[in-house]
Amino acid sequence: MSPVPNPPPFDPDWNEVWKARQLRHGASKHFDDPSHNWDKVENAERYDTSSRSGYDSRVKTTIAGLPLKKSQRVLDIGAGPGTLAIPLAPLVKEVTAVEPGGGMAAILHDHIRKNGIRNISSIQKRWEEIDPSADLDGQYDIVLASLSLTMEDIRESLSKMDAASSRYVYLFWFADPPFWERMYIDLWPELHGTTYHPGPKADCLFNVLYQMGIYPNIEMLPLDKEYRFTTKKEMQAFFRNRFAAKTPGQKRVLDKYLAPLIRIAGDEVVISGDSTLAKVWWKKAG
Repeated sequence: MSPVPNPPPFDPDWNEVWKARQLRHGASKHFDDPSHNWDKVENAERYDTSSRSGYDSRVKTTIAGLPLKKSQRVLDIGAGPGTLAIPLAPLVKEVTAVEPGGGMAAILHDHIRKNGIRNISSIQKRWEEIDPSADLDGQYDIVLASLSLTMEDIRESLSKMDAASSRYVYLFWFADPPFWERMYIDLWPELHGTTYHPGPKADCLFNVLYQMGIYPNIEMLPLDKEYRFTTKKEMQAFFRNRFAAKTPGQKRVLDKYLAPLIRIAGDEVVISGDSTLAKVWWKKAG
């Protein structure tokens, strides 16, 4: 009979593990990705167009899986251009959207105005900067954060989310490296001579919550991503910016990598892939 191995002397502090992975992830990209600057309206417009087409099924699945009532107040953290806030508005009493990006906030306000929506308010701040007593109006029936858990101190952010909720908290985060992150992992060594480190995933998130004494429900959902372009030249320009491919050699590496991923759909050039999204949620006691 094999001897039973001794357990480790202590469990790691999973908040520190999250921090380390976030910092290592941030250091992997040694340049500013212009396509992810959400203060720019043109980037927010592109994301908004994508979210209303390529993300349509995810949005419908997300909303269908929430315990919504017309009397409820919802807090949407990292609301973007209103991907969830806009379709949620007619289903609940009110939505408060927290979104720091200037371009994203501008598109959100444009949607609110064009659709005559009166029950969405917005706060242009990072969640880490939110003072609940000054910025929020009491507790919310549902606190929601979808693909927006980029905070370095995730335990502090989760504690604030839990405190802001009177009933439910719903988080949606990556269970595995999403399609675009796998592209970084594949390309980074050959393009830039270094290893690309992905950010923390849902396993780390679960362990942080567990150490906080929160034992959430978890469901795995498909996460599909499509990039659509009107021309191949537009596609090449987008990905060359995204991966900082500037030299002729880097451009050749990138073009060779993308070639087998390209498909033509009508008049559009499309690159797509899939991964898994974790739906992590809990119901407050009482």
